[in-house]
Amino acid sequence: MPASMVSGMQVSQFLLNLTSERPHELYRFYHGVLALPEVEGMGYAVRAGGAIISFDHHALVRGGATEPHRYLINLVVEDISLEQARIEAHGVTFIRRKGRESWGGIISTLLDPDGNYVQLVEYNTGPPA
Repeated sequence: MPASMVSGMQVSQFLLNLTSERPHELYRFYHGVLALPEVEGMGYAVRAGGAIISFDHHALVRGGATEPHRYLINLVVEDISLEQARIEAHGVTFIRRKGRESWGGIISTLLDPDGNYVQLVEYNTGPPA
């Protein structure tokens, strides 16, 4: 096996491209409601941690997400209660509210304008209740 394959792929950036009939609506939600900072010079794009989420058209995409649970957009936050309350103040309904996971984390799930699952994840929760 070549040495370059043993050490692994060298990825300089992670970019998730969400395609939609309404990329501007997705951008407005992720930037305006979720308050993710925009990435200048990339059209409709926001930064989430070290990754970029961009929003674009695709000729084969019609309507909302048909399997919204297939891809989970996880946003790890320090204070899930604070972030959830801030997002709910924008009228966003969560389909799961602060569910405790067996590994000790807490997850709240909401839907973006296309029906994709977006999860707020809090890891620093201390011992399970």
